[in-house]
Amino acid sequence: MVDQKKIREAVSLLLEGIGEDVEREGLRETPDRIARMYCEIFAGMDESAEEHLTKTFTVMSNEIVLVKNITFYSICEHHLMPFYGKAHIAYLPNGKVAGLSKLARTVEVYAKRPQIQEHMTIQIVEALMEHLRPQGAIVMLEAEHMCMTMRGVEKPGSKTVTMAARGCFQSDPKWQELFFNMLGQREGYNQDSTN
Repeated sequence: MVDQKKIREAVSLLLEGIGEDVEREGLRETPDRIARMYCEIFAGMDESAEEHLTKTFTVMSNEIVLVKNITFYSICEHHLMPFYGKAHIAYLPNGKVAGLSKLARTVEVYAKRPQIQEHMTIQIVEALMEHLRPQGAIVMLEAEHMCMTMRGVEKPGSKTVTMAARGCFQSDPKWQELFFNMLGQREGYNQDSTN
């Protein structure tokens, strides 16, 4: 549960720490605005992927399910700066499928918390395996990190790509190949992400 009072106090101290006047007109309500915003952008702290993935439907055949280009926004736990991009998720059912929107909601559960992209990728694929019990699952995230573009090495436009595979997507290369083909990336991950 987000503690708005502590956030307001912390933001006031931060503003004072950088030499600002917290009573200045433009900043007077900033601690309260930040506290309300944090309730929204860290909503995943109070959620579980289980609540989205346990409602399933029986299917007659087990064909691959892919949802691509799921937009997400998250906050890097190292610098508390945003990273954002697209998630691509596929799984091979084992008699049951989840509603398509539930896959996007699962991404949100893990994106809306202090996070690093590498962990988020693994958390999503493992949630799919645990709650849907498919024959296999694969998750790829492509993201731009403000801690790399706004500060530090300052390389705008650079993308970080992470992927995690489980089950048949890990053990049988034909399923990864199918995943990349369905993404429009015929020879593995080689598409220019600016297109």
